[in-house]
Amino acid sequence: MKRHMRFLALICCILLVFSSLAGCGNNAADPAVEPADPTPAEKTDVEPAPAEKTHEPMPTEEADVEPPPMPETGHSTSPPKNQVDESEIPQYEGYTLLWHDEFNGTSLNTDVWTIEQRRPGWTNNELQEYTTSGDNVFIRDGRLVLKAIKTQKNGKDYYTSGKVNTRSKKDFMYGKVVVSAKVPEGQGLWPAIWMMPTNEGLYGNWPRCGEIDIMEVLGNQPHIAYATIHYGNPHAQQQGFKTLADGNTFADDFHEFSLEWEPGEMRFYVDGELIHTVNDWYTALGGMEKPYPAPFNQDFYLQLNLAVGGNWPGNPDETTDFSRAEFEIDYVRVYQKPEYDTNVKRPEKKFREPLEDGNLIYNGDFSEAEDLHDNTNWVFLLFQGGEGSAEIKDGMMIIKTRNQGAVDYSVQLVQADLPMYKGRKYLISFEARASETRNMNVCVSAPNVNWIRYFPDTSVTLSNSWQNYTYEFTMKEMDDNYGRLEFNMGNMGSTADIYMRNVRVEFIE
Repeated sequence: MKRHMRFLALICCILLVFSSLAGCGNNAADPAVEPADPTPAEKTDVEPAPAEKTHEPMPTEEADVEPPPMPETGHSTSPPKNQVDESEIPQYEGYTLLWHDEFNGTSLNTDVWTIEQRRPGWTNNELQEYTTSGDNVFIRDGRLVLKAIKTQKNGKDYYTSGKVNTRSKKDFMYGKVVVSAKVPEGQGLWPAIWMMPTNEGLYGNWPRCGEIDIMEVLGNQPHIAYATIHYGNPHAQQQGFKTLADGNTFADDFHEFSLEWEPGEMRFYVDGELIHTVNDWYTALGGMEKPYPAPFNQDFYLQLNLAVGGNWPGNPDETTDFSRAEFEIDYVRVYQKPEYDTNVKRPEKKFREPLEDGNLIYNGDFSEAEDLHDNTNWVFLLFQGGEGSAEIKDGMMIIKTRNQGAVDYSVQLVQADLPMYKGRKYLISFEARASETRNMNVCVSAPNVNWIRYFPDTSVTLSNSWQNYTYEFTMKEMDDNYGRLEFNMGNMGSTADIYMRNVRVEFIE
């Protein structure tokens, strides 16, 4: 009897072993895991670059929420062996290597990264579910791949994708972040490299807590990379961008995106080229403000994700190729200086002075045939399918439109850095005509203050004869040295040429 019982016990053990083997070690695709109910957190609705001004205010403020615990999957989560000799990693003068990941292992290093789970619509009205599936987050050929997948659920299109972060694993305050990445191309795809504070409640919920966006690219405009910081109450932001020329895009090859973060300044680079510098920010106004350089004087962590749809990029359409919807990251490297001078003061605002004739617009008479793409004085911009050209000739600005694009700012002429003082009255005036009757819009916007309008979007009807247009407004918001005059000529039902001269913005005493 005892021998019979031992025999049965042996058989049971063998069956248990085979059962356990059948449930692990499988590298096939894992089904998406239904996460717990999320609380809105972290990523925000990002206002586009200076020409991108279609956004409504940001969504509900975010709470300090830890991501839900990650379920077990069939993929190995053991840290991979780093196959890179650190002596081969580039060094930067004054910096030492703090941490890095070259993604040369066989699986994601979970000592560094956490894979997030989030339901669709978690923030920004994005469509994707972030999962821990090995189909959405995986290592391939020494690179981290975050892949967006289109499926069907309940008879409707359903999207999954990947998001990873270093929260509570590789947090740091101040340093140099260097990331090599290749973005996907396609309407509705939205890859990002960005940072949030570990303790989001230290200075208050978003946006008071601060956010640093090292890189964002819209899949339908893969030739433009944005760098942005968000902060303050009321919400404010500062954004720069890099545009590739000659038909090149950030989806063609790997590019290096980097941030140098110091107590009183942040500098953003693309392929070593400085594209954006910021040194003035705040936490809140109205007696709640914390001493500068808050909120950017606390530990932050790094995030990488590929969103699908949302308020900024819009939803995918029939042109979006999900077989190629991959955000690839070749390496992440974080450096830090031995010490930082934290005794910094918020810089005083510098306001542009009017010209001798009182005009706040520089080269408003178009006497100088300036470069219209150098971010100095007049700048001509194309977005969302807009095609056209601009030139200064014979004391006029001439805009020729080949494709009016999808939105009014698809074809745009702007001049930034206008001094806007609370309570002061302003006069806008210009002369304009068109090759045939058509409309354009004019406004004064606030790129650093969530794109509110100091002078509202106003439709202007142009005829083939010169006419003079004048508008008055009173500045009602807090002082801003970065007001922007905009002429928007896209998606107006016409591609007729536009001619302008004698553009002025001046104080009304």
